[in-house]
Amino acid sequence: MSEPPKTPDGRYIVVDGTLWRATRPDLEPEREKALVRTLMDARRAIGQAEDGTDVTAHRRRVDEAKRALGERGPVWWNDGAPDYNRYKVENTPYADWWAEREG
Repeated sequence: MSEPPKTPDGRYIVVDGTLWRATRPDLEPEREKALVRTLMDARRAIGQAEDGTDVTAHRRRVDEAKRALGERGPVWWNDGAPDYNRYKVENTPYADWWAEREG
């Protein structure tokens, strides 16, 4: 499976025409790997949970990992640019880049 396209500034990946915030580039590789492992373990646990209390706890772990990765919460860049997370790429300043890429 190939990696999804990443915007030229590295802030987003594009999945099915939608921008999703990319992982913070300043994370140490081992830290990122540990956070991704935590995220995936929590996602698997949601599917195996037997009651709503467990699901809530595992969803909290997912959210905490995604925030630490920079995919949720405050943006990880500091130039004041707005966050286009979950926007259709054609409705953002990345539209021309995307159209050229799609040819």
